[in-house]
Amino acid sequence: MTTPSLIPEPTQDLYQRATLVRRSANALSQASDKQRKSALIAIAKTLELRSGEIVRANCEDLNNASKEGIGEALMARLKLDEVKLASAIEGVRQVASLCDPLGIRQLHRELDHELTLERVTVPLGVIGVIFEARPDVVIQIASLAIRSGNGAILKGGSEARLTNKVLMATLHEALETSEVNANALSLLTTRQESLALLRLDGLVDLIIPRGSNELVRFIKDNTRIPVLGHADGICHLYIDSAADLTQASRIAIDSKTQYPAACNAIETLLIHEDIAQDFLVQAIPEFESYGVTLLGDLKSQELGVKGSAQDHDWSTEYLDLMLSVKIVHSIDEALEHIRYYGSRHTEGIVTTNKETAEKFLSSVDSSGVYHNCSTRFADGFRYGFGAEIGISTQTLPPRGPVGLEGLITYRYRIRGNGHIANDYSSGKRTFLHKDLPL
Repeated sequence: MTTPSLIPEPTQDLYQRATLVRRSANALSQASDKQRKSALIAIAKTLELRSGEIVRANCEDLNNASKEGIGEALMARLKLDEVKLASAIEGVRQVASLCDPLGIRQLHRELDHELTLERVTVPLGVIGVIFEARPDVVIQIASLAIRSGNGAILKGGSEARLTNKVLMATLHEALETSEVNANALSLLTTRQESLALLRLDGLVDLIIPRGSNELVRFIKDNTRIPVLGHADGICHLYIDSAADLTQASRIAIDSKTQYPAACNAIETLLIHEDIAQDFLVQAIPEFESYGVTLLGDLKSQELGVKGSAQDHDWSTEYLDLMLSVKIVHSIDEALEHIRYYGSRHTEGIVTTNKETAEKFLSSVDSSGVYHNCSTRFADGFRYGFGAEIGISTQTLPPRGPVGLEGLITYRYRIRGNGHIANDYSSGKRTFLHKDLPL
């Protein structure tokens, strides 16, 4: 583990590049809604025009990664085929169509005659994003950053080097045809640069890590810059005694197999003992047909689960076709298990009992809590955000899939006419504190 004292100082070149991003971000924050929208439309068009080149570069990255023996979960995240790229491009257009997040007046108050206060949304400034595999992150971050008036410094993993390079070149090409300065986006290419990025407090306002638990924890431990991210995605699905078993099976299968390498895929299945036998008779063959390895507690093994779950399995994020299974006596036992082992990411319940559902929804302290649907809906695109900057499991906002609202802050503005504080402290004048229309 690298210690903070061993994090390299930024080179002069990195300082200059980060300074250029910050200056460009300041100009971007002044760009009109129309200009930022037009820039995203240009990006979507240019990505489509260069889609063949992007996919070819990704195939080369995949080939190189395969030779190096990279795991299946990372390979799945690294892949950017025509379908995945088309979805990312659609996400860019969706972000462009969203309402302008900037310049929204959240508070308007008359403090005194000719002395008014307002709180208005503004960009954060510059975000630094460090991610493993997943080259589509470049597209998501770029679109959200530009739409919200922020600059972005991105550092992807070496396994996606060629894809990331082509993507950033495509983004710059698109922005050069728009009224947005392409220097608002910058791509780092070396490990030394990514480490030095952690020392750019004053130039970078927020670090967003997207990758393994080790990556997220390392970044949180080695920077003074605020960090937004989650270290684990240990998601649970609870099958209640009042569940529709056919529905429960479909939801469980989707939550595990639709994309097992995602952080919102379930890692533990909790089943009420009253319906465990009937559910597992139906579900085990279905899981096996998808290649899922089930690891169960003693009770679930007695009902047909072949593998044995160890203590560490309840706190393991597999990111693969593996699933821990536990039989519980009640919803309270399920809630206690989630409280103890959960990572505050996403949890779900399948039940036809509305009271039980409401108890679960109100009791589970996670960023996403679902009733009768797959945990795979924990995603910015599926929420209608167009894309997401990442998923946050912290209790303070932003929380869950973070879209545009996670990249803005606010500024207080006061307009007066020669007012001074001493007049109020001396009693010469008094405040009105009258709220005005937004």
